[in-house]
Amino acid sequence: MPILGSRAAGAVKAFGLSAGGKKILELDYLILSGGGGGGNAYNSGGGGAGGQRTSFPGGTKLSFVSGEPYTITVGSGGAGATGPNYDAPNQSPGGNSTIAYLDGNFSSTGGGMGTRDGTGDPGGSGGGNGNGAGNAGGYTPPEGNPGGPGPAGGGGGSGQTGQPRSGGNGVANSITGSSVTRGGGGAGGLETPTGSGNASGGSGGGGSGGNNSSGGSPGSNGLGGGGGGGGGGPAPSYPGKASGAGGSGIIIVRGPSDVTLTVAPGSNTVTTDGPTGDKIGTFNVSGTLTVE
Repeated sequence: MPILGSRAAGAVKAFGLSAGGKKILELDYLILSGGGGGGNAYNSGGGGAGGQRTSFPGGTKLSFVSGEPYTITVGSGGAGATGPNYDAPNQSPGGNSTIAYLDGNFSSTGGGMGTRDGTGDPGGSGGGNGNGAGNAGGYTPPEGNPGGPGPAGGGGGSGQTGQPRSGGNGVANSITGSSVTRGGGGAGGLETPTGSGNASGGSGGGGSGGNNSSGGSPGSNGLGGGGGGGGGGPAPSYPGKASGAGGSGIIIVRGPSDVTLTVAPGSNTVTTDGPTGDKIGTFNVSGTLTVE
């Protein structure tokens, strides 16, 4: 991390230089946290999508001092609940994502976990079955939406509130040069006869909900999707099914063609957008970013 006081940083920003003559370079970003795990057993809520924030296109970019390594933290997906599990939920919310930059840390909030007791877990997008609050970070514009009402409410998505059973939809963005929808909420877990179908997760990686024959599906990794709620019930005739885990988040930065982006470790990538020549750094896991 660069060693610059806030006053010094503000002064040199105006001249495009930092202390020591290094450049200050600005990048677009998309930051997405991990989705929450689905709720335990039947009539449980889907996990909320990870909070999503972006400057692309046309928003305020983040500033970086050239040649300095910055820490990038990609939020993991929350755990799903193991079945049979009615009275001892062990699902968890998604992990936060953070970009360290010139002025501090820029973050989004992990998705809320789905619940069965109707309390509603808050998060970047809220967990289902209790209208879990979204936008837990209090950001403008908001990073996500609330979860849906019970029973079996869907988790909130980046672009839509969770529905009575289905997960809220995500939001499409083209920061990579191609349109990708991310941040779908997980669906609720149903108390339904075997083979009667599953509730649908939201577009952008939300996991489908379980029923008496199958558990909830996981949210998609790299899309911050919420996990589907577990199905089954009522006990003792139908044991509760496991719920789906939340999907991991992602962080993407984009700069003009004349910058050099260096990312670590090797599972993170740098590509070039063909039409513009812009450089695109994609962080699938936590690591470091250097801009020159």
